[in-house]
Amino acid sequence: MSTNGATLNAPLGLLAELTHRCPLGCPYCSNPLALDQREAELDTAAWARVMREAAGLGVLQVHLSGGEPAARRDLEQIAKAARSAGLYCNLITSAVGITAQRMEALADAGIDHVQISIQDSEPQSADHIAGYKGASGRKRALAAEVVKLGLPLTINMVVHRANISRIGAMVDLALSLGASRIEIAHVQYYGWALKNRAALMPSREQVEQAVKEVEALREQHCGRIVIDAVVPDYYARFPKPCVGGWGRRSLNVTPAGRVLPCHAAEVIPGLEFWNVREHSLADIWRNSPAFSAFRGTEWMAEPCRSCAMKEKDFGGCRCQAFLLTGDARNADPICHLAPQHAHVAELAAMQIDTAYHYRR
Repeated sequence: MSTNGATLNAPLGLLAELTHRCPLGCPYCSNPLALDQREAELDTAAWARVMREAAGLGVLQVHLSGGEPAARRDLEQIAKAARSAGLYCNLITSAVGITAQRMEALADAGIDHVQISIQDSEPQSADHIAGYKGASGRKRALAAEVVKLGLPLTINMVVHRANISRIGAMVDLALSLGASRIEIAHVQYYGWALKNRAALMPSREQVEQAVKEVEALREQHCGRIVIDAVVPDYYARFPKPCVGGWGRRSLNVTPAGRVLPCHAAEVIPGLEFWNVREHSLADIWRNSPAFSAFRGTEWMAEPCRSCAMKEKDFGGCRCQAFLLTGDARNADPICHLAPQHAHVAELAAMQIDTAYHYRR
């Protein structure tokens, strides 16, 4: 077991990507461009075993995601397996395709919390961004059912150039839907978002105004709702500690069973991802070459190796380092100390009004 000098603790969270099937075509989707096909997906029994092994490893919560997890007819059985394993179960859904009756069945099966994404406060714009006519109405309808069932609701707002001027209106919408938490998630440029970067990228002026607006909204709604938000990477001075540090806090299982340190890790060539079909989750967590690759700090080159922040940001995002510099061992160029940081500003300035490449 190689940890590159890091203390290896138990993971806290598991992202279970049950399927890549999804009715929406969001141009910022974090799924890979090469989607896992239905016939490659793990079956019900395999997912139930993953839930048991996750709990045995120390995982406390599982996020059932996709794609759209409700595309699987056995979603209730998977949720029940998570509950039986003692895991707190969060459903991350587009809301499209889940009827009131099925939501009730999912709550009975073991769903503890629901997260619904919204694309905009204006229905026509929201449907255009999602690439699905009527999506906005379906999201609002399911949110009402979730609240009716007494489940806590988080609204996830993915922010980009087309909707960044309506953050306040989207927060008002989340409040009207009965959400207890709002996640303002600026687009992260991996997968489909990277393909659509020029069409999605906001200006620096828009971002600075949005940051001020979020702070005002937090003050205005303090004690009523939790508002989580982060500065978008391309306009930050310091990199984020991606998923709390590579292989430190969480695991991601793809529809086909590959286990990743983060959802975008497959963009890095040369990494060996073990599969739950051949290895236990505990074996993967402790011994997988992919998880060991960037754990700790011993792998770091300069300027990260001698940086005082290296135990806090862990060099930033390895996937972003590869995508923007060609080498996953380089400093995340988002950092203002990185040699390639000027290139990030050049990329952020490339804002083109063009049609989206929808996720299909």
